[in-house]
Parts: sequence; structure tokens; C-alpha cells
Amino acid sequence: MMAAKKNYQDRKRKASYETVFAESVQHPERFWSKAAQLISWSKPWKRVLDNTYEPFTKFVGGEVNACYNAIDRHVEAGRGAKVALIHDSPLIGVVRKITYSELQEKISKLAGLLTRLGVSKGDRVIIYMPLIPETVMAMLAVARLGAIHSVVFGGFAASELCSRIDHAEPKVIIAASCGMEPSRVVNYVDELNEAIALANHKPSKCIVYQRKGIIIADLDPVRDMDWEEAIKNVECAPCIPVEANDPLYILYTSGTTGEPKGILRPVGGHLVMLMYTMKALYGLDQDDIWWSTSDFGWVVGHSYMCYGPLLYGITSIIYEGKPTTTPDPSSYYRIINDYGVNAIFTIPTAMRLLKQEDPEGKYSIEYDLSSLRQIWFAGEHLDLSTKLWTEQIFDVPTTNHWWQTETGSVISGTCLGLKVPCNDTDLTVGLPFPGYNIKILRKDGSTADINELGRIAIRLPLPPGTLSSLYKSNERFAKTYFTKYTGYYDTMDAGYLDKDGLLYVTARADDIINVAGHRLSTLALENIIHSHPDISTACVISVPDEIKNEVPLCLFVMKEDALLNEFVIAKELVGMVREHIGAVASFRQAIAVRDLPITRSGKICRKSIADLARNKLKKISGTVVDPTVYADIEEALRKLGYCKGTE
Repeated sequence: MMAAKKNYQDRKRKASYETVFAESVQHPERFWSKAAQLISWSKPWKRVLDNTYEPFTKFVGGEVNACYNAIDRHVEAGRGAKVALIHDSPLIGVVRKITYSELQEKISKLAGLLTRLGVSKGDRVIIYMPLIPETVMAMLAVARLGAIHSVVFGGFAASELCSRIDHAEPKVIIAASCGMEPSRVVNYVDELNEAIALANHKPSKCIVYQRKGIIIADLDPVRDMDWEEAIKNVECAPCIPVEANDPLYILYTSGTTGEPKGILRPVGGHLVMLMYTMKALYGLDQDDIWWSTSDFGWVVGHSYMCYGPLLYGITSIIYEGKPTTTPDPSSYYRIINDYGVNAIFTIPTAMRLLKQEDPEGKYSIEYDLSSLRQIWFAGEHLDLSTKLWTEQIFDVPTTNHWWQTETGSVISGTCLGLKVPCNDTDLTVGLPFPGYNIKILRKDGSTADINELGRIAIRLPLPPGTLSSLYKSNERFAKTYFTKYTGYYDTMDAGYLDKDGLLYVTARADDIINVAGHRLSTLALENIIHSHPDISTACVISVPDEIKNEVPLCLFVMKEDALLNEFVIAKELVGMVREHIGAVASFRQAIAVRDLPITRSGKICRKSIADLARNKLKKISGTVVDPTVYADIEEALRKLGYCKGTE
């Protein structure tokens, strides 16, 4: 009886979602006009989705200011005393709670300083800062003036920062004196000085936030200004409205090589979409505590550490630490306990690290986790064992969802706010989010069948808030995303839709292996491999084969307490893949390595390993945490007859 009742409720919820989704794709102008009323406008819009010059879809007319919507309107509504940000830094033993009123004062003063330095609407400002509240202040101070910020991940070295300086040509750079790692202090000003020395473009001024008690940087007396000293006698700057389709920020995608690829985010549509997702997708209430574990240099940091939670008027956490080493695996449990966290947005790598260090969850025992309702995953592949372990230890549903830097928010997921029932055992990334008319296409552009692997594409027009273009490169924008399939945005990801309309993202399109005409997903193979009890992490790449064109190869990292040796593990992995997928996979090779190249956002650099195996590796990305692992991988590949000498 109870099962029948649940099935009825699930069907009713699914029907409700289907009604909302149908309106979003059949009547997008009407649908997003209603959503646009969730934010405050200085001037009403004329059209939400003007697709006259496809693919340059625009939110036309209307004027808005991002900082006003994130900060000032909450203060004006009497909620200024509410805590906006909690900064918890076990690295320096500091906890700071900052209210909306305090943010308004600090942001408007910094905006006043930027005004004095000549920054105005449309100017670019680069921000090079770590996980501290001042990074949010810097982003919003720039937005307050209608200028365009470009946050550069603090882990980038001088050469990567230099390329962004030359491309964005900022009038001013805002930096911190340093960033913190568990084993070291990173001197940001040294990197900044080297980057500016290398750059062709020279900013007129640099504003430096000195982190007292850690590093007080030596400043250039002509170029540099001490943040706190410089704002003392500055008048507060008001919010400057901008046209809805004006850019809010430029975000350079990680691993940039050659010409930088700067995503342009339109301000009006982005604010609307973020505000809509906070309730419709994440199901948050106004008094909830939200914790996103990204970095401000990545798109999640922009969307759901800075703008999203502040637009919604809730409290969010900025955690300057690591899952297992600041000081031990208790950190995540302590944060939930101390602040009553209701929802977490993280990446699977964080939970894999916790699982590896504390498989039985012993560090969680002394903490109260009852406030937590949901954990969200995105950013990389989620394997089933990590998902199930997380649900067991944290005792809440975990939800996998999918989006891209280009979209700025979700493409598909389980919409808690729309009461869609969770699928808590499968590895689907959920149903298409309202506005995203997702199709699976074959190479010839025809629509794939149910459960047939193909290219994930989205029928135009895209919903509000997705990238409006690439900075300084409209032609590249159109060519990169819209020429492969006419009338569609090409996600460059592969996957399939099942009979219930659930989406499965199996790999980047480049991570599909064509084995003698059989198309296999590397991530599907990795799902099987990660279930081995002695495997810490692994990746599957394609390597050339004279007979079958290409075949899969697994590189795996063993757990420290592995019971079996690497040769027995490799043999068992081959057997596991053969059992679950069959001989068609042609999976015959697996080899242990010390570690895998992982970016600071937690992604494994599979393509670079595959390039190395083909003697094609030209450049190691500046986002890789430990580039020395490539030497070990190269030696392992040589043993198997690959990587006979890089070009």
C-alpha cells in the first residue's frame, strides 16, 4: 500500500515537472518573463530571448545591477543584520561572520576607490585572490560600477596570469598578498609582479589586500595600493545599472593553450537563472545555510559561492581548507555541525578523499549532522561507490547534476524545488532543466534512439544566462559551439537518454573510444574499475591499436593498504571489465602509477595522458596540481610499448 502511494506521488511530481518543462521550451518568452520578476530591475526588459541573430540570443532592453540585487536590496528590505558569509579557515585558525550591511559598506567603499582610479562601465578588472570574503567584495565592487571582472584562480602561476592580463587588458588588478595551502604559503604578489613584468599590457594600478599575520607583501610605491589604507577616505559608490545583455564577467576556461578562451556572461539573464535555480533546483529556503566547496576562480565559485546565494539572500560558507588535511578528515563534519549546514555542493574527488582516509566515517561520530538535507555533486564523473558511501556516512540523499562553464548553471538535474523525486541509486544526471531542450544526436545529425550513445546537443535558443560570446572572438564562439549541428548548441559531451527521459553523461566526446566500430565510454569502464577494493583512483584512456584502431588502457593508483600487488590487481581489472562489458571492450591492459595528473578543480587530465601515449603531448596545463606525475606515467607507458619519444 505504501509503495503504491509513493509511486502515485512520484508520478504526480513528474507530471508537475513536465508541465513546467514543456512551458519553458514551448513558450520560453512567457516562461522566463515570469522568472525575471524574481530580481529587481532599474528598467523593465523588452524581450527575454531575442533570437533574431542566432546563436547570439539576447535578453534585450531592461537595466539591472548585479551588486544591487545581491546586497543592497536585502539591506533595504530590513535584512542587513543577517549573516551573508561565514569564512572558516582552519589554516590560520580564523572564523569571520559578515552581514549583508557590512558587505554593503565594504563593497561600496572599494567601488569608490575603483571609481577614483578611473574604472567605469565596461572596463575590465582582474581579480587574483584566494578563498576569502574579500574576493566576493572585489567581484561585487566591480559589478557595482557596471565594470567587468575576470577572476583568475589563485593557484595559477605567473605565465597563466600573464596571458589573461594581455587578453583582458584590465585597467586595475585586485590581488591578495598571499594564499594558503596546508604545507605552504603562496606569495601572490611575487607571482603578480612576474606576470606584469612578462605582460605587454600594464595595468595602471594594483590594489593589494594584505593578509595580516601571514604575509605582508612589499608593494610597488608607484603602482600598488594597500586595500585597507586606500579606502579610508573614499566615498561610497552607488550601483550603476547596465543593459541586461552587457557582460558581468569574463571567465577563462581552465587549461587554456594558445589564444585564451574567455567566456562572456551576460548580466541580466545570469541573475535570473541563478535566482530561479536556488529554489527550483536546489530547493533552498530563505533561512538555509549553504556550502559550496569550489574556488572563486572556477564557474561554481562565481555562480554558487558569490552570486547565487547572495541573490537569494541566504547565508553561505567560504571554507579555506582541505577535506582531509586541515587538520584531519573531521573538517567537513565539523563545518556541518558548527554552522547547521543544510545543503552542500561539492565534487566527487572530495568524497573520494574522505572515503580513502576515513572509510568507516569514524571522524563523523562526535558531530551532529542532522541539519544536512542534501549533497550535490557536479564538475566531474561520480562513480557509484563514492555516491553510496557518501549517502551512508552523511545519511542524506546525494544528487548528481550536470552543467558547464559555458552555461553558468545546471543543464540537467533533479529539481528538488519542483518536487521531482530523487533517483538515489543510479548515476543519472537527472532530467533536463527547464529551458534546456536536450537531444542526443548521431554523427549525421539524426536523433539517436533511447539508450543509444551519441553527442549531447541542446536545441536553440538556449535559456537566459548562458555564455553570450567569447571575449574578442564572436567568430570563434559561433564556430566552436554552433556549427557541428545546425540549430543546436554542441555540448561536446557524449551520453544518452533513457525511457524515462533521464540523462546520462558518459564522457567528453573526446573520451569515447571507437574499438573496431564499437563506441565505448571511458567513464563506463572507470565505473567498473573503481569498484575494486584496492583502487584509490583510476582513469581509462584510448591508445592506438593496429587491428582495432584504438583500445582502452587503464592507469590506476593503489590504496596504501592494498591487499594485492599491482600485477594481481591489473589482472583482476581485466577480468572485471570482461565480465561486465564483455570481450567487445578489448580491455587487456592496466598498469599502476604513483598518481594521476589532476587539476586544481579536481579533474583528471585524461586527454593529456592519451596525447602522451601518442607522442603528442605539447604542453602540461598550468592547472595541474603536481606536473611531476607525468614522468612516472611516461615510464609506465614505455613499459607497455607506448610513448616512444615525444615530438
